[in-house]
Amino acid sequence: MYTEDRVVLKVEQFNNNDVSSLMELSSSVGWDYDENEIKTILSSGKIYGHKTPEGKIVSSAAIIPYDTNLASIGMVIVHSDYRGLGLGKAVTQQCMASVSKETSIMLISTDEGKPLYESLGFRTVDVVHKFLCENFFSEALEVSNEFTLETYKVEDFHQMMELDAAAFGDQRSKFLLNRIEQCKQCIVVKNQNSHIIGFGLSVQGPINLIVGPIVAPDFKTAASIMKELASNHHGKLRIDVPSGHHDFMTFLHTCGFKKVNVPPIMMKNSSTMPNRNQELYAIAAQVFG
Repeated sequence: MYTEDRVVLKVEQFNNNDVSSLMELSSSVGWDYDENEIKTILSSGKIYGHKTPEGKIVSSAAIIPYDTNLASIGMVIVHSDYRGLGLGKAVTQQCMASVSKETSIMLISTDEGKPLYESLGFRTVDVVHKFLCENFFSEALEVSNEFTLETYKVEDFHQMMELDAAAFGDQRSKFLLNRIEQCKQCIVVKNQNSHIIGFGLSVQGPINLIVGPIVAPDFKTAASIMKELASNHHGKLRIDVPSGHHDFMTFLHTCGFKKVNVPPIMMKNSSTMPNRNQELYAIAAQVFG
């Protein structure tokens, strides 16, 4: 509970009726959360924040709990007129309190937010590489006869979920279903035995086509997925790449991407990243870890 000019601001949980106000808050700090993205967050997790007596949302934070022992925090925003009141700390603590004390919590931090998260017990364990592209172009990739790229079908979901769980470090069935429903394009990669070995999604945001997650057994497959998702898009793109994929990041540079930031991945209740198999070539978005 916080006061400013004797006005009490309380943390509350938001719902679909708050989407337009959350979009306004996001826009106020130069972020581009749109209606579809916020609805996916709400259907996959919870968003908390503060409202003024007039109903204006002045802070937010989202938490997405996954299927077993991992959750992700994101969308931590405080309106510039309400900073210095502890609102960001309060909403982050509310997110943390909404899951069990045994749950490992991850977040991808801004430079400004890092001291706050450190004060709450989060520690940097890795980084993610943010790439932006004005116009995509790619060198001709060697066509492989080892796999085929196909449009996602409902019957593909179980195999996709298993691949995603091994690559991400936890099963996240609810989120994955919601992301597929939101996406512009979802493709699966099948080997010669028609077994799914990889997949990729793209989501159209208000500014960028967001590419991710991409799960693939190797760089060659990941690059083929990236090319398929981006080749018919005319406009800006964004992709966030986990560490350890130097060849893939070099490929992105040749396609017109530029690395613009390397934000830290921070964890609480765990000293290391979730157990991943190095097949996650692009994350869905920073809010989802």
